[in-house]
Amino acid sequence: MDGNGVVKKVNTGKATILALGKAFPHQLVMQEFLADGYFKNTNCDDPDLKQKLIRLCKTTTVKTRYVVMSEEILNEYPELATEGQPTVTQRLNICNKAVTKMAIEASEACIKNWGRPASHITHLVYVSSSEARLPGGDIYLARGLGLRPETRRVLLYFMGCSGGVAGLRIAKDIAENNPGSRVLLATSETTILGFRPPSPARPYDLVGAALFGDGAGAALIGSDPVLHIERPLFELHTAIQHFLPGTEAIIDGRLTEEGINFKLAKELPQIVEDNIEGFCGELMEIAGYSDKDHNKMFWAVHPGGPAILNRMEQRLNLLPEKLSASRRALSDYGNASSNTIFYVLEYMLEESLKMKKSGQELGEWGLMLAFGPGITFEGILARNLAI
Repeated sequence: MDGNGVVKKVNTGKATILALGKAFPHQLVMQEFLADGYFKNTNCDDPDLKQKLIRLCKTTTVKTRYVVMSEEILNEYPELATEGQPTVTQRLNICNKAVTKMAIEASEACIKNWGRPASHITHLVYVSSSEARLPGGDIYLARGLGLRPETRRVLLYFMGCSGGVAGLRIAKDIAENNPGSRVLLATSETTILGFRPPSPARPYDLVGAALFGDGAGAALIGSDPVLHIERPLFELHTAIQHFLPGTEAIIDGRLTEEGINFKLAKELPQIVEDNIEGFCGELMEIAGYSDKDHNKMFWAVHPGGPAILNRMEQRLNLLPEKLSASRRALSDYGNASSNTIFYVLEYMLEESLKMKKSGQELGEWGLMLAFGPGITFEGILARNLAI
């Protein structure tokens, strides 16, 4: 609905997000207490490393996060806090159960918000970089939700932070090419695979400890919404993906006997800044916007970290409020990998409703963006249907 009270027409055949949902593990971590707990749990007494982590905890702008890791888990698996132990089996035992539980809870919340029974779901897209098994987590999620055996499934593993928007792209294609379909997209992540004691030889481990969180997200996607039953939130108009040749080593993750080891090059924010304008311009042009119109749009950006958001804001000359939903999600949940875009979208809807009450508008057109290993850019030109 626009500012004059006119209901906006949904483009026939275009996929729309019909509902969102989220879920988290029970343990909430306050950032100000993270360093003490982390060093205590890993039996590390290096004061220099601890001070570095304390500084990182402040610069990440994260205030709270949810995590699966707990003292109970470390009591049962003390080897997870011991350097050099082959623990991938133990980690996967924990991760596989945890991500399924969170994915089911997020999906149930999404289905409840959707307002239709789970039996109406025709397709399932499941995204995770936190588990590895055969059959995959899609089967366990489908069983946990009681989905019909003929539900068609797609599994996306190890896409990292770009996984949520990639999942939206895949769900969009499915919805638009299968009339009447309803696609459940679920993402679920935990940092258990990468948990390890701090070490001067692995400085990025401290960044991960200060930045990443756990949780799950879900969205229900379909075209031609039944308006007296379903409430379309965002239209997914056009989706694109670009990878940057020669950047494969910038985000490097390897599954080893000790879990997953990540290396993140410090050049990442600069690479995003150098390439973001052209990538966004390709989508903006479709909606009739120029490179001078960035502040006329809304921006749902995966908050990989404050440096990436700051570089984007600077390069595109964005007003501070344009990335407020992304910064808020980062503050409340940390970087929860593929899940985080759904937390951003929920906050954006909340902001949109507040603005509407005060006679303002978030903007009809906007971009959903995420960046992952590759370096891969995922982008969707979207319309806000909730305003």
